[in-house]
Amino acid sequence: MYLQTFTPIRSLLIGYATSLLLMLNGCGKPPTTLERIQEQGVLHVITRNSPSTYFQDRNGETGFEYELVKRFAEQLGVELKIETADNIEQLFARLDNANGPQLAAAGLISSTARLDKARFSDPYLSVSSQFIYHRKDSRPRNIRQLAGKHILALQGSIHEDNLKRIKQDLPKLNYDVSDQVETIDLLRMVDEKQIDLTLVNSNEVAMNQVYFPNIQVAFTLEDNLQQSWAIPTTSDVTLLNEINRFLANAKQSGLLKQLTERYYGHVDTLGYVGANAFAHHLQQRLPNYEAAFRNAAKKYNVDWRLLAAMGYQESHWLPTATSKTGVRGLMMLTNRTAKAMGVTNRLDPTQSINGGARYIAQLIKQLPDSIYESDRIWFALASYNVGMGHLEDARKLTEAEGLDPNKWLDVKSILPRLAQKQWYSKTRYGYARGGEPVHFVNNIRRYYDILTWVTQPQTEGTGVSGSHTPGIKPSSNQNQAPALNSQ
Repeated sequence: MYLQTFTPIRSLLIGYATSLLLMLNGCGKPPTTLERIQEQGVLHVITRNSPSTYFQDRNGETGFEYELVKRFAEQLGVELKIETADNIEQLFARLDNANGPQLAAAGLISSTARLDKARFSDPYLSVSSQFIYHRKDSRPRNIRQLAGKHILALQGSIHEDNLKRIKQDLPKLNYDVSDQVETIDLLRMVDEKQIDLTLVNSNEVAMNQVYFPNIQVAFTLEDNLQQSWAIPTTSDVTLLNEINRFLANAKQSGLLKQLTERYYGHVDTLGYVGANAFAHHLQQRLPNYEAAFRNAAKKYNVDWRLLAAMGYQESHWLPTATSKTGVRGLMMLTNRTAKAMGVTNRLDPTQSINGGARYIAQLIKQLPDSIYESDRIWFALASYNVGMGHLEDARKLTEAEGLDPNKWLDVKSILPRLAQKQWYSKTRYGYARGGEPVHFVNNIRRYYDILTWVTQPQTEGTGVSGSHTPGIKPSSNQNQAPALNSQ
C-alpha cells in the first residue's frame, strides 16, 4: 500500500523537476521571431523596385527604404536579404507565407483595412494622397467634381480603399484599378490624356514631375498618411518591438531626417517650367556631349552623370553660354579657373567639360578628411559655386551653433547667413550670397537623380517591360529606370 501511493507521487515530482530543468535550460521553448533571425544571421525583407524604395545603381543597392532597413539589419548584427514583389497584393501574400520574408519595407500605408494582412510598425514618414489631372483640363477641386471622370489607381493600394469609400457617397464616381501598372504608368496616362485622373502619394508625384510636364495636383484627398514597415500577422511582438525601438532611435539621432532630406529634400526644386525644359534638353542636347562627359569622368574618377548635371545647372548644356560676370562655356568656368585647369578655350565644350571635371575632383580632395564620405560631393559642389573660403566660414558658423560642420544637412541650413551682416561680419571672408550654393547643390542633386534613374538597367519586378520613360531617351548602352510605384 505504501509503495502503491508513493510511486505516483514520485513520478509526479520527477515530472515537475524535469519540466523545471527544461525551463531553466531553455529547452523545449521555441525561439522568438527576433531570436530566430539572429540565430540564422539573416533578415529577409520584401520591398518594391523604385527610387522611393529600392533600386540598384552603378554603386549597388540604394533607395530610401533600403538605406533604412540596412541600418536596422546592421543593428541586429545580421545579413540583409532583399526580394521584390511585382505588386502590392503579391507583397502581402508573400509576407503571409510561412516561409516568406520576415519584414516588408516598401513605403506601405498602415490602415485599419490592412490589419488582417499584416502588423504595422510605428510610422516613420508622412505623405499625402493626391489626385493628379492634366493641366489643360478643368481642375477638379473637390470630391463632388470627380463625378463623370475616368480615374485609374493601383490595385491593392491604399488609394483603392479611398476610392471605394468615396463611391459610397458619390455613386457616379467612375474608377478602375489595375495591378498591371505602376505609378509612373498612371502619371504617363494622365499626361497623355488616356485617363482623366489618378490618385497617388505626394512623394511619388514630386519624384516623377520632371518626366511628365502636363500633370498637376488637382487637390489633396488626405494628409498625414503614415508609412510604416509591416511584419506577418503570425509573427510575435519581439521583432515589432525591436523595429519600433530602432525607428524611435532613428528619429532621435537624425537618421530619418538625413535620409528624408537625401531622397526627398530636393525633388521639388525644378517646378513645371524647369522640369519641362530638362526633359526636352535631355533628348535634344545631352547626346551631343555625353561622350565628352563620360571621357572626362573616367579620366578624373567622377560620375559622368554628376558632371552632366553640373553642366546643365551651369549652362543648360550650351557651350557658348556667357554670364554677366564673365564666366563662360558649358561648365561656366571663370577665366582664372580655366587657366588653372589648363583650358585654353572656354567655349570649346570638350575643354570646358574636362576643366570642370578636373576642378570638381580637385575640390573633393581639398576638403577636410572630417567631412562625411557620403556628403563630400555636396560640399565640393558648394565650394565650386561659392568658393572654399566662404564654405569654411559657413562650417565654422555651423559648429558655433552646436551643429555638425561635417554634415551637409546642417551646413546648408547655415550657408544663407553669409548674406546677413550680423553673421558675415563674424567671418573671415565676409559677405557671400549664401543661398545660391544651396540652390545650386539642390538643383544638381535633382538633375543627377533624374540622370541616374533614366540610365539604370531594368531590374526584376519593375512595371511594364519594353518601354522607357516618355520624353526621356535612355543612353544607348543602358535600359530604363526602375518604375515608381504607388503604395
